[in-house]
Amino acid sequence: MLALCGGARAQAGTAIPVPPPAPPARPAELVTGPPEPGPSLDAPRPPERPPELTTPAVKAPEIKPDDTKPAETKASETKPAETKPAEPTPLPPARPPELSGEAALAVTVAAADDTACRQRLERLGARFEPVPALSDGQCGAARPLKITALAGDLALNPPATLVCGAAEALARWATEAQTLAERDLSQPLKGLSLGTTYLCRGQNHDPDAKLSEHAFANGIDVMGFTFANRAVIAVAPLPEGTPEAAFLAHARAKACGFFRTVLGPGTDAAHANHFHLDERERTAGHRLCQ
Repeated sequence: MLALCGGARAQAGTAIPVPPPAPPARPAELVTGPPEPGPSLDAPRPPERPPELTTPAVKAPEIKPDDTKPAETKASETKPAETKPAEPTPLPPARPPELSGEAALAVTVAAADDTACRQRLERLGARFEPVPALSDGQCGAARPLKITALAGDLALNPPATLVCGAAEALARWATEAQTLAERDLSQPLKGLSLGTTYLCRGQNHDPDAKLSEHAFANGIDVMGFTFANRAVIAVAPLPEGTPEAAFLAHARAKACGFFRTVLGPGTDAAHANHFHLDERERTAGHRLCQ
């Protein structure tokens, strides 16, 4: 009775689960068999490698002990080769006598032809004469001239010993100085008082310095200017505003157009009492005007 009642309640309260329907069978055209074990034996194969492209294997040479040589020969082959003593390096030949000692210091450069320069010097009115070559170690001049006067009977006291290039520059500058004397002083210039022209020495009389252009007769020291009717004007610092100071300043400036080097009062103590004028050649035509 109780079981019956319980069954009735089950039917009335809950549904009994039903299993899902089975899927339909797979169509025959989609069914495949098991995979084949490997490539088919009927598949084409690649052609064989041509013989000319096949490199034969290189067989290493077989090394056998050389038992045919006597034991004495084998022993000698294992000894190191004897080395000969090195031959002494030959000494260089002896230095020629003309390149040894003081002769090696002498200037041996061939002198340039100064014929054209001497012709120009004559046309400028200079009086000069050739003198023997100068040579003193590294100092000297191959074709020096002794100049006694310039244009307009401008005296040189003492006469100058110079190479032609420096003498020509002096003659051209002196012509300008004569014009300046007439303009600034109203007096004709009569002469130049000179200091050193040729002297074998270093710059500024320093024995350890580079050789001066005086050592090659290529430099002039002008100490003063002489006139007919007035006192000598010595090269020195003069009061500004005076005719004498103006003349010296103008003459010094003109010299820079004819000489490659112009030094004087104010440059340094060594040039406080003269104009140093020379024709030293410098790189790219550089001039020194101080």
